[in-house]
Formats: sequence, C-alpha cells, structure tokens
Amino acid sequence: MTGTLRRGLVALVGSTFGWAVLACLVLAGWALWSGGILDGPIAREVRASSTYVAPGVDLDRPAAERVIGNRRLVVLVMVPGDDLRDACDQTRQAAKGTLVLAMRRDGDDWDTYGCSRIRQRDSKDFGRAMVAETVISRGVDSFVDQPVEALKVVVVNYDLLVRAGTVPDGARTISPSLPRYLLAGAAVGGVVAGAASLWIAGRRAGRLASQRRRRRDEQADERSSLSAAAAGLAQQIVDLDQRYGQLSARSTGRGYARLVSDYTRLLGELSDAGAGDVTVRRLRERVDELATRATMLAREAEARTGNGAGSDDRSSTARRSASRRGGRRGRRRDRPGSTTG
Repeated sequence: MTGTLRRGLVALVGSTFGWAVLACLVLAGWALWSGGILDGPIAREVRASSTYVAPGVDLDRPAAERVIGNRRLVVLVMVPGDDLRDACDQTRQAAKGTLVLAMRRDGDDWDTYGCSRIRQRDSKDFGRAMVAETVISRGVDSFVDQPVEALKVVVVNYDLLVRAGTVPDGARTISPSLPRYLLAGAAVGGVVAGAASLWIAGRRAGRLASQRRRRRDEQADERSSLSAAAAGLAQQIVDLDQRYGQLSARSTGRGYARLVSDYTRLLGELSDAGAGDVTVRRLRERVDELATRATMLAREAEARTGNGAGSDDRSSTARRSASRRGGRRGRRRDRPGSTTG
C-alpha cells in the first residue's frame, strides 16, 4: 500500500497537473498566512479596524472608531497588567503602515507604549519613528476616567505629527493581500480556461459526431444503392431464365450457368457482408460486373431466339408451296379429254 501510494505521488508530482496542484497549494498557504490565519485576537481585530478593546475594558468602541476615523493610527486599549510591548508586537503584520499606540490604566495614569509600523527606508525615518512613538501619547494622563477623551488627545497629537512631516499624510487603506488577488485571478482564469476547454472540446466532439453521422449516412446510401443494384441483377437473371428456357440445353452454353453460380455466391457474400466501405464498394463492383454479363447474355439469347424463329418460318412456307404444286398437278390429271396412260 505504501509503495503504491508513493508511486502515485511520484507520478502526480511528475505531471503538469501535479505541478499545478502544488503551485495552487503553495499559493493557498501563502494567502492563508498573509491573510492572518495564525494571527492572535489583537492582530485579527486591527487588520480591518483602528481600535482594539480588550475584554473587560469600559470603552465605547463605535465612538472611538469615529474619533480616529481613517487616519493611519491604531490604538490598543488593554486591561491593567497586560504586556503592552507584546500587544504591540502582535500588530507587526496586521497594522503595516500605521502608528500603533498600546495603552492601559495604571492607577491614576495611562501606561503607554508606541510602536511605528510605518516603512523605514533610512536613518531619518528611524528617527521620525522614535519621535512619533514618544509624542503620540502626550497629555493622555489628564483623561484617565474618560477613555474617549484620551483618544481625542491622541488624535490631536497624530495630526500635529502629520503637519510636522514626522508621520506621512494620507488615509489608511485596508486591502486584501497579494495572494488573495492571485487566487482570485487564478480562479477567474481557471473558470475562463475551463469554459474555453469545454467549448473547444464540445466543438471537437460535435465535429467528430457530424463526421461519423455523415459516414454512416454515406454507408447507408451505398448499402441502399448496392441493394437496388442487386435487385436489378436478380430481375435480369429472372428474365434470362425465361429466355433461355425457350432454347435447348445445348444452345445455352455455360455462360448462363456460370452467371447463376456467381450470383448465388454473391448472395452469400451480401448476407455476410459488414458495413465497411471497402466491402460495400467491392460488392458493388461485383454486382455491376454480373449485371454487365447478364446484359450480354440477354443480347445473345435474343439473337438466338430470333434466328430460330426465322428458320421455322422459312420451312413452313416451303411446305405450303409444295402442297399447292401437288394439288395443281392432281387437278390437271382429272380434267376431261386428258390422256392418261
């Protein structure tokens, strides 16, 4: 069983279909990973949202969403005792291109931790990221009991960073990952390719079916023509039998007997013949040959019958003339005054 399975897998991988399946599996795995199948609850939430509120935190989340809007800002409101750095690390892939602020209540203050997920191309961008992580949480300690107001302060700090050029301006865009586009394109391409393949296969099958039907019709026509020719030949032989019946057995010769014998064998071949083109064509040639021979024999029989009738007429005419002469001689002998001696 293991050997058979191994051979099957080797045969599958070695084929084009196997490589296509393997590529689809790799693409699907990439799409699942980039889509966040391994994400924790924080990353899963901020992938399509700008606010994460930990269970047990009293915060009007819809109001917090309206305050932040579509800025490149993500705020994580955690419960006291949570690790803010770990919470911020969980957003590494899910909050790319944003400025993340994790905060929790610590007595009468807010304990904050900022991490920039904005792309850093050089050392200047690294410095700007440090400034943004430090400035983003200024002034929030004045609103410990009012989390929404504290978020408004964070938004004001973010806008100041944007005006200063520390954080790039623009709205946050949430778009599916590249593998999802590739999978969508592959799905559309597969549907189009499958439909085209079915269309081409259908046209090919229809063409083959039409050719087979045309061949069957041609074969049926040839069989019908062969049957008609064989029936005509049979009628010729019946006519020959009537004509040769008027002649003596010696005068018929062997041509008629040979024709009847060949026709008898032909009937056996006709009954055993298949539907092949070569067989039907060969039998048709054989029927035409016998028909030609029958026509020639019919002409010979007609000629012989005509000659026999002419000789009979001449002999009967001669007998009638001789009887008339004999009658005239007898009448002369009986005439009065004639001398007999």
